[in-house]
Amino acid sequence: MGEETKQERLIRLKEKVSLLPDSPGVYQFLGADGQVIYVGKAKNLKRRVSSYFLAKAGHSAKVRVMVGKIEDLRHVVVATENEAFLLENNLIKSLQPRYNTLLKDDKTYPWVAIRNESFPRVVSTRRRERDGSQYFGPYASVYVQKSVLETLRSLYTLRTCSLNLSPEAIARGRYSVCLEYHIGNCKGPCVGLQTEEQYRESIAMAASLLKGDTRATREYLQRQMEEAAARLHFEEAARYKKKIEILAQYQSKSVVVSNTLTNLDVFSLVVDEGVAFCNFMRIVEGAVVNTFTVELKPGLEDEPCDVLTYAVSRIRDRLGTSLSREVIVPFLPREELFEGVTFTIPKRGDKLRLLELSERNCRVYRLEKLKQIEIKDPARHTDRVLATLQKELHLKEPPRHIECFDNSNLQGTNPVASCVVFRDARPSKKEYRHFNVKTVIGANDFASMEEIVSRRYTRLLAEGADLPQLIVVDGGKGQLSFAYEVLRRLGLEQRIAIVGLAKRIEEVYFPHDPLPYYIDRNSEALKVLMHIRDEAHRFGITFHRQKRSLAFIKSELESIPSLGSRSVEKLLKRYRTISRIRRVSFEELSDLIGAHRAEEVVKYFADQPAPKPETDRTVESGDEISADISSVTKAGGTPDASLE
Repeated sequence: MGEETKQERLIRLKEKVSLLPDSPGVYQFLGADGQVIYVGKAKNLKRRVSSYFLAKAGHSAKVRVMVGKIEDLRHVVVATENEAFLLENNLIKSLQPRYNTLLKDDKTYPWVAIRNESFPRVVSTRRRERDGSQYFGPYASVYVQKSVLETLRSLYTLRTCSLNLSPEAIARGRYSVCLEYHIGNCKGPCVGLQTEEQYRESIAMAASLLKGDTRATREYLQRQMEEAAARLHFEEAARYKKKIEILAQYQSKSVVVSNTLTNLDVFSLVVDEGVAFCNFMRIVEGAVVNTFTVELKPGLEDEPCDVLTYAVSRIRDRLGTSLSREVIVPFLPREELFEGVTFTIPKRGDKLRLLELSERNCRVYRLEKLKQIEIKDPARHTDRVLATLQKELHLKEPPRHIECFDNSNLQGTNPVASCVVFRDARPSKKEYRHFNVKTVIGANDFASMEEIVSRRYTRLLAEGADLPQLIVVDGGKGQLSFAYEVLRRLGLEQRIAIVGLAKRIEEVYFPHDPLPYYIDRNSEALKVLMHIRDEAHRFGITFHRQKRSLAFIKSELESIPSLGSRSVEKLLKRYRTISRIRRVSFEELSDLIGAHRAEEVVKYFADQPAPKPETDRTVESGDEISADISSVTKAGGTPDASLE
């Protein structure tokens, strides 16, 4: 389609929009195939629909793509905004438009079904059919479902065969008992040894247990155990006692919330970058008997209230049962859709803890989904993380190149600094750099940060190297202010974003803002910032320890009489560690530093106690000391590239 045709299409659609009334209603956008791609509600149809075709409306990329696919539109006028919401909800359910809220993975959860047949079977299924069977679930996993089925079969003698046990077939004597009868797992209804009335009594208790009510089964088993004991049938009584214990174990697997709570439903919602997750929990007699989480794809303009309303409605339909009379929610949905239901937003107590439990399950499910995306599509995961970081830190572009600085010193001695580099939210260890602080005396983190940032970006500018989109400074307002002043002097304050990250409670500081900014501790953005900050700290500490080790070795060698600085340099250059120097023969030392000095070295170490065996710490002489091969490998760099 050419540019002119696109323009004609927009003119035609705008003409239709101009004819819309200023009334509440529902509008539908149609695609090229005539199918509805989006359904929306409006308090004022003309004003709402016209906003889609304004050039400077600030739409998201998703909205712009949808508008580009609109070929026609239609509308329905209603009396009130509430009626518009009800109609929109019904149309979304029936039409399933591509750009509206959609409930995903509808058929992924297992169910337990009690079949509508003579001597009903209790079976596992993933399909709900309108065949008169009773369905219980869905269950969060196959493992949970199988555990429930095993419990049922250990408590009740139910058949597992697929025979047609109609009265006519049983009367004709077509069947014979199987192994399940002989081992006590079935009472032989196929040969008339158990009546359908007796069998359905067990089925009724199984159904009650699946709904979460254990009282009927517990009372029945208790009564049978006492009657067997009264008849002196102690083995039979022991079997009933064992079943009571199995029932108690089954009930204990449910999360007991409170003795004061009875029957409740709980819904929590987590909305995250175009995806929503809703967790459902059903509470019966104070225990969680069913819980699962669904993923939803919110519509273009849906508010969290609308998404929650849609999720509650769809989960209710999916369960095939009505909601409990009281439903706990984080905020109110559209209550007019749910007659006879009281929605509660808890502020304290057991109900609040129950909502927090639901939200925790919701977030765990979200993390599992994100991990799946990271494994299956790493590029998509990276783009998502960077987009989150860009949004949280109000950046102009996704920070694909991030650098972080950290200072290290011990009471002002051996001051060093580190710079770590992340590309696409992952460490680029070959670009890590160490710095010796040269111009600062004593423990002055602010001045040290200023020196290192200045040296780093003066060099990058001189070399014409690419600059990062984001700088992270390990520290609070003070370190950030000195680092920002360097960027300002170099003319980079508009080209590079910079933030400070304080360790105490992970406060984020921005230049010119005296107050800290707090990112959600569960946010991927904060986790990336903490990762790069911790990596800079680890890399800097490694270098600082090596510097201290070098200072100690030099100090020890210089304490040997007649051993000057040149001799110390020769020994360090050749042998690199104290332990190696200790093991060198007198003749070899004489060839290097002379017989007199070699004699002093041998005598010094002979008078010293032998050290405990340990791995040699490798060092090099000079002002800028690179890490030894093993340490640098762990820290992520090379000896030649680890220094600025």
